[in-house]
Amino acid sequence: MTDVDGGRIFRLSLKLSTETLNEAAPEIEGQGFEPKAFFVLDGIEAQPSPAELARQLSMPKPTLTAYLKNLEARGYVKRSIDTRDLRRHRLELTPAGAEALAQARGALLRRYGERLVRLSDAEKTTLAALLEKLTG
Repeated sequence: MTDVDGGRIFRLSLKLSTETLNEAAPEIEGQGFEPKAFFVLDGIEAQPSPAELARQLSMPKPTLTAYLKNLEARGYVKRSIDTRDLRRHRLELTPAGAEALAQARGALLRRYGERLVRLSDAEKTTLAALLEKLTG
C-alpha cells in the first residue's frame, strides 16, 4: 500500500466537501432551507423520481420525504403524477426553488472557489480531469 491510498484520498475529499458546505451554510440557510436540503433540491433536475433521488443521495425514503415536504411548504418543489407511469410521482423545481437553488449553488461555489485559488491553472485542470475520470 502506498502513502496515498484510497482511504486517505476519500477522507480528504470528504473533508473538503464538508468544510466547504459548512462555510456556505449561513448563506444557504438564508435561502430558507438547511444545507442538507440543498442536495435534495440540487438532485431534482437530474433525478425527478423521489425513490431514485433517495437512492442517489443514499438517503432513507422517509428522510427524503421529510425534506420534500418542507421544500414543498416553502414553495420550492412541486410534486405531480408521472404521466408515463401513473403509479409514480415526479418532482419539479418551482421558479422560486430554481432561484433558491441558484443562490445556494452560488454560495457553495464561492466557498469552493476560495479554496481553488490555492491551485495553479494547471493544477485545477489536472484536478478536474482526475475527478472526471473517477466519476465518469
